[in-house]
Amino acid sequence: MLDTRPNYLPNRPGVGYKPQHFSDILDHPGTVAWLEIHAENYMGAGGRPLAQLRALAERFPISVHGVGLSIGGEGSLDDEHLARLKHLIGWLEPASFSEHLAWSTHGSHFLNDLLPLPYTEETLARICAHIDQVQETVGRQMLLENPSTYLAFAESQIPEAEFLTEISTRTGCGLLFDVNNVFISATNQKTDPYSYIDAFPLDRVQELHLGGHDEDHDEHGAPLLIDSHGREVVDAVWKMYEYTIAKGGPKPSLIEWDTDVPDWPVLEAEAARAQSILQQVLV
Repeated sequence: MLDTRPNYLPNRPGVGYKPQHFSDILDHPGTVAWLEIHAENYMGAGGRPLAQLRALAERFPISVHGVGLSIGGEGSLDDEHLARLKHLIGWLEPASFSEHLAWSTHGSHFLNDLLPLPYTEETLARICAHIDQVQETVGRQMLLENPSTYLAFAESQIPEAEFLTEISTRTGCGLLFDVNNVFISATNQKTDPYSYIDAFPLDRVQELHLGGHDEDHDEHGAPLLIDSHGREVVDAVWKMYEYTIAKGGPKPSLIEWDTDVPDWPVLEAEAARAQSILQQVLV
């Protein structure tokens, strides 16, 4: 039976856990109130990674963020991957579990990227069936994250915010709102990010993500943003974050920094900035 209890991350900042920060997190967590892990890094049978995770789970709520299910893939979900995920969630009992609105598999091949989808009735039905399977297997609600995109599909028939709303309605899944992804997609496709926020069902959002991106240019010289998670959050994304929580209320808010990972004080300072904005909204 599906556990429909809401996730219970605190409405405070969290960070993506990196092993080099293990001692700092335990000794000097600062404003960091919870941690996120990538599920695929903890599907082994033991060793230091799992020992450290067990120690952290005694002190902090943990969010499990999957990157390998390929929810939007044309083929069936990988039963072995699902079984490993179920085992991890079973013993860890995380405060939250999420995945991406994306695909990353083709036949027996796994592509090391999170690729976008056309928003059609066909893909909607397939994604909902996959989410139903995941939630039934792990026995709990999952959250689905809005993607960062670089191009739009000509065959898309449904606006992204409406597409995610319908997925949530059909499956009962919650939503994870990545503010940086909205900024990236809006910049690359020359749309208004605030209109996207206004159209998004923020009442279904249980977690927010913030991260950095790289700047490039396309062949025509237009700005092209890449979702790298390799630097600090830019001011424009902070402003969108403030707008989002002012409109939808405070939410657990994650700082993602996965490449060129900084020393702990730099990462904790990003969390402190999120906490400052959260406090302003709560006043």
